[in-house]
Amino acid sequence: MLGYAQEQRSLTRDQKQAVGLLSIGTFLEYFDLMLYIHMAVLLNDLFFPKSDYYTHSLLSAFSFCSTFIFRPIGALIFGWIGDNIGRKATVVITTFLMAVSCILIAVIPTYAEIGFTAALVFTLCRVIQGMSSMGEKVGAELYLTEITSPPIQYPVVSMISGFCTLGTSCALGVASLILSLGINWRIIFVIGAIVALVGTVARRKLRETPDFVNAKLRLKKAMIEANKDPEILKNNIVWNEKVNKKTAFAIFLINCAWPICFYFVYIHCSDILKHSFNYSPEQIINHNFIVSLAEIVSFFILLYLSYKIHPLKILKFVSIIFLVFVLTCPFLLMFYIKTPFALMCIQSFLVAFAPGVEPAAAIFFKHLPIFKRFTYSTFMYATARALIYAITSFGMIYLIKLFNHWGLLIVMLPVSFGYIFGINHFKKLEIAAGNYLQKV
Repeated sequence: MLGYAQEQRSLTRDQKQAVGLLSIGTFLEYFDLMLYIHMAVLLNDLFFPKSDYYTHSLLSAFSFCSTFIFRPIGALIFGWIGDNIGRKATVVITTFLMAVSCILIAVIPTYAEIGFTAALVFTLCRVIQGMSSMGEKVGAELYLTEITSPPIQYPVVSMISGFCTLGTSCALGVASLILSLGINWRIIFVIGAIVALVGTVARRKLRETPDFVNAKLRLKKAMIEANKDPEILKNNIVWNEKVNKKTAFAIFLINCAWPICFYFVYIHCSDILKHSFNYSPEQIINHNFIVSLAEIVSFFILLYLSYKIHPLKILKFVSIIFLVFVLTCPFLLMFYIKTPFALMCIQSFLVAFAPGVEPAAAIFFKHLPIFKRFTYSTFMYATARALIYAITSFGMIYLIKLFNHWGLLIVMLPVSFGYIFGINHFKKLEIAAGNYLQKV
């Protein structure tokens, strides 16, 4: 990748429109997706059989991670669409699928009414939501990457994750409101479906990204020069550009970090609140809502910094903080967490310094070939999350049972070291491209 030819410090009118459509759509997608996750303490009791603690935990864990386990399949499907049809098509289709799944969840009878069929249909809806959210987030980030340039590119692309976080917080706020006022929880899924359908129509106004269009035009020109002979593609440098396996692996390792932080903050700590402090579902949701506000504030501070400081320098600092946290986490949980407020402080600290792809997502995308960019970025993203969520959802139940809080280290330490390796790899690529030391 060559150094950036020209800095961009403001957005054009068309770019602002694209940012607005994609950000709002992503917000709605993640509002619908996370509404269930944060209401799981209530909905799992409605859609799954009540039995002993560990059986119920396993069923709940399967419902949680089913959203992520099937994401690699969604990545392959939407990756193919994004790399062969266009970036625009993916964000339109995924919004529509989310609307359909929300409608289904709103009308499914409970386990008490139709038995195991309720659990099966409910889990299927979660799978559809997981697959559609896969193409949504990465599709929106990739779209903005290809229509902007640094340094404005870094916060603009990262803003998509910011709206994912906002969607998560609003889902928590709405869940808290619904439970406190005694409103039927199905109503909010109906509202979510309606808004998602409106978003589907609105996103049809988007234009295809220039990077994708220009690459297509170059291939079309090559076909014309060869009298439309398809064999010319075999010799075209754009079509045949290969993905560096080490780069793809680095993206995979970087994407493994956030899922374990999310699980620890919102799932594991919820169990601590429930079993150690006897918190009710309403209290847990209210507690986590406050934590999510700390996540929002810290995230937008991160976006501002990315406009001034190279994103990889920020993530390098975050990786060190996270490693220190991982090493001290068992001690904190065993000896210092005496009140729910103390636990909230730990949760808030972790969401503030949780390692992830932001604000460097655009950098990772740009080091992948144009016609393989969507497929590889979505597949690495989906596979990493599916693996880590599966390990944490099922593995943590037994690791903590066997080793108490020390069991967290078995998963968190390898993930921390892998993240550091991935960041260092892209640092080398950026230095070689002449971008890392560039003043932004």
